[in-house]
Amino acid sequence: SDAAGSTLAFVESPVQLLNVLEWVYTEQAVQAGAVTVVVLSPHDPMTRGQLRRMAELARDEGCTVRWEEARGGAAAPLRTIGGLTPLLRRARRIVIGDPFSRYVQLLLTLARARDLVVVDDGTATMEFISQLARGERLVRWHRSGGSRGPRDLVFAPFSATARRRLTPVPDSDRRTVGVFSSMPVEPPPGVTVTANDFAWTRARFGPPRLTRGTDIVGTSLVETGVVDPDHYLAAVRALARTHGATRYFAHRRESAEKLHALAAATGLEIVRPDLPLELIARRGPIGRTILSFPSTVVHTLPLALVGTGVKVAVCDVDPAWLTTKASPRAQGFLSGVTGTARDVQRLTYAGSF
Repeated sequence: SDAAGSTLAFVESPVQLLNVLEWVYTEQAVQAGAVTVVVLSPHDPMTRGQLRRMAELARDEGCTVRWEEARGGAAAPLRTIGGLTPLLRRARRIVIGDPFSRYVQLLLTLARARDLVVVDDGTATMEFISQLARGERLVRWHRSGGSRGPRDLVFAPFSATARRRLTPVPDSDRRTVGVFSSMPVEPPPGVTVTANDFAWTRARFGPPRLTRGTDIVGTSLVETGVVDPDHYLAAVRALARTHGATRYFAHRRESAEKLHALAAATGLEIVRPDLPLELIARRGPIGRTILSFPSTVVHTLPLALVGTGVKVAVCDVDPAWLTTKASPRAQGFLSGVTGTARDVQRLTYAGSF
């Protein structure tokens, strides 16, 4: 039916699905028409587990959830794309969580929708907006080097088409492009930005019970090849010792081996959240102080926890911690993440304590 094709959202991570729900709540999109959320499921077990939980919340909010094993074998992409094509042709609005995703870029080439909305995929939204404004090809900030491999060349036409679809046409009503974001972004002309203040999260969860301790939020900077593992461990140890932290909320991409080493070296209790940290913190119990390295949460947690008395602090990344494989843009990007964060305390390098 036409209603079933009203809004089609594509997500690949729990945070993306959380921000789709925030968008639905802000725009009252379920009341205005049907919202179908397509989960392009990844392989990672922790991510899949959090996505399953978020899918339950999405159904509770009135969304239809379609779970796609999009990476389940060589034939999975063709099967997934074939099954989604009728929905893509019918949808009047497309909402995407990751404009850098090759899967999403490919699907965008099949869509006819005139309205496109990008919801936050964390701090990557800042880089997306910057690249869109400069007319550059879409490349994740932590990828090093300028050369493109065989897969990049194969997908280059789809990526270029997706970038054109996400670039508004001046003085035209054929297509609208919107961004729903909690990040400090300056959109190019024609892109409409709607602020995400985590109203749905605050309405559905909390306020939390606060503990007397300090919590540390983990990052995937080691896993993405940006920060050296030994420097990261030393920095976490310094933060824990200096600030009396007792718990470490692991990022869903952190390996069991790395977390075991952190626990042994720091004595921190390792917590594996089953939902995005914004919901975990809002649900509580949570420490009165939350420490983080440059990451999405230094922008989102102050919004989700406004009025609760929780203090969020961010520790800069020392340039000496970066690996030789880190992108030349890494230090500038991480400094920008820290420098633009609102309502947070800024700490010096943990290694200097």
